[in-house]
Amino acid sequence: MSADVRGQAGIGEAATRRQVFAWGMWDWGSAAFNAVIVTFVFSVYLTDAVGDDLPGSISASAWLGWSLGIAGFLIAVLAPITGQRYDATGRRKRALGILTFATVACMAGMVFVEDSYEYLWLGLVLLAAGSVIFELANVPYNAMLRQVSVPENIGRVSGFGWAMGYFGGIVLLLVCYFGFISGDGDERGLLGISTDGGLNIRMVVLLAAVWFAVFAIPVLIAVPELPRTQADPGAAKAGFVESYRVLWRDLRELWTTDRRTVWFLLASALFRDGLAGVFTFGAVLAVNVYGIAAADVLLFGVAANVISAIGALVAGRYDDRIGPKTVIAVSLASMIVVGIVLVAVSGPVMFWIFGLALCLFVGPAQSSSRTFLARITPPGREGQLFGLYATTGRAVSFLSPTLFGLFAWLFAADRAGILGLVLVLVLGLVALQFVRAPEPEPTRA
Repeated sequence: MSADVRGQAGIGEAATRRQVFAWGMWDWGSAAFNAVIVTFVFSVYLTDAVGDDLPGSISASAWLGWSLGIAGFLIAVLAPITGQRYDATGRRKRALGILTFATVACMAGMVFVEDSYEYLWLGLVLLAAGSVIFELANVPYNAMLRQVSVPENIGRVSGFGWAMGYFGGIVLLLVCYFGFISGDGDERGLLGISTDGGLNIRMVVLLAAVWFAVFAIPVLIAVPELPRTQADPGAAKAGFVESYRVLWRDLRELWTTDRRTVWFLLASALFRDGLAGVFTFGAVLAVNVYGIAAADVLLFGVAANVISAIGALVAGRYDDRIGPKTVIAVSLASMIVVGIVLVAVSGPVMFWIFGLALCLFVGPAQSSSRTFLARITPPGREGQLFGLYATTGRAVSFLSPTLFGLFAWLFAADRAGILGLVLVLVLGLVALQFVRAPEPEPTRA
């Protein structure tokens, strides 16, 4: 066994409960960006308040979509070569720290985005930049999974991280809602924050930045740095263009020696886009199709995160026993069945029942997808392959929105858009069947 493999395994063997918990706390903290900035609060503030009276024929929502599209392109371009560099230089933890606090800086800068269209461009730039940096931060973070786990518990550790992210989002959203947003009039929330210039929302963003910064610290203290790999010393010194030559060479080698990894990256890109589509269009469907009151959408979101977290925790144990491929396949098949049922039922009660049933399988599929790649990645190449994981995910991110819109248009009903999401999940499940499951690793003494 080579020195770099022994070093990598040594970290996994030495991982303590404290290190696993510290690693999971980053997921807990990162919910501040996903839940508050991207999904529920700041992006909505940009389109509904800041850009509400934007001059011209292009809406604030369109500008938001374009800015996030540019961000997605940059993520796809940068993720694999930055991950490759973290592996070669042995600076994975340092990269995580720098990228995390750069994301926090973007979030803190959003405090200056007042409720006026003149500030829309500042908000869009900060949101796009934050999205790029945050996704790049996820590359070394995901690559750390093998540093805080061993083959016998990698599924549980991954599920724990996903669950921490869901629960962190729940707690923070509830704090933001009751503390800063709830109520009517010029002062909102239990803290009575003024709405003048969007101050209450800007304070939510500041809280989110502090939240992420605080809960990101434990992993930077508790988890040791990755030993520098000797597999490719030239990769550490390669420039931007040369990094792509190294990447292309490694991909050709990977295609020759283990095509399973390449096929899994492609299959996971499909079903992960379907999983993302469930959350992207869930709120729209809840209100427009199933009659959920707009005020109750946040409550459904909280419940959905709780159910997804429970699913991830439970499935993590099955991942370790029967393997990640089976967990992913069962989760996708279950979501396909529930999605078809959702097309046929109506009313708020049915949506609560089957919508939450759908969410039950999202967490397991996401968590086991991460462990699948971690199990088949050669030691010392985690950063590079999780960078490719981010890239392939972005490559087909148009699929769910496009098919949702296509089916809704063809059948002249938003409800039919669910069939578009189901189709993406079916494609992902079919593609997964052609990927060989990870071989069981020998139990370590």
